[in-house]
Formats: sequence, structure tokens, C-alpha cells
Amino acid sequence: MAGTDFFIRPASATTSADWLRFQNSDISVRIVRRLTRTVVRGGEGDDLHDEGSESAVYTVRGVMDRDRYKEVMAMFRGGQPFIHDPFEERDVKVMFASISYDGSSEEFKFELIEDKD
Repeated sequence: MAGTDFFIRPASATTSADWLRFQNSDISVRIVRRLTRTVVRGGEGDDLHDEGSESAVYTVRGVMDRDRYKEVMAMFRGGQPFIHDPFEERDVKVMFASISYDGSSEEFKFELIEDKD
């Protein structure tokens, strides 16, 4: 989703002013079902069992300055933040899987995994 505003806030946030806004971000989401596969030898094939849960992985790319980088790193090291999912219009508790940041171009990439309670 190119050119979308991305919002993230620390787990300890108490007001709407605590949300960080990243303008013109590229946001994508990958949702995977959790399955159990049993290979049946000498039978008719594989048995698949849907465990009824799913994991969402959000990838966000954009540009941020060094001061914003420091704020994000505090979230990275300080608990599970929340993001606003622009596709489903809801707030989602996530954990950082990875962060990459290029200090020269100020480009970043976040990979965030939804924490299903």
C-alpha cells in the first residue's frame, strides 16, 4: 500500500498524542494459517488439519530521521507496541521481528508480527 500513513505507539502509551506517524509508507501484510500436516505412508495421501489460528506479518518501508529512529528503537527494546492496521482499520498489538535502517538515505524497513491474545 504505497503512500500510506503508518501509525505506531508504545505499549505504555496513554493518549492519542503518543502515536508516531510515518507519512508515505509502503505497507504490506502477509497472513498465514497454522496447519498441521500428517503424512500417511501407504495410505491415500496427506492429512491436513487447520488449527484455526493465523499469524499476520506486516512489512513497512519508508523514511525516518535519526531522532525518530531513536524513538522507534526505544519501542523495539521496550515491550510490544501497537500499530494501526490500515487494511482492517483496527489497532493491533505487535512485536518487532526486525528493523533495518540506512543512516545515509534514512530509509527503514520494519517487520512486525501480530500478537494474537
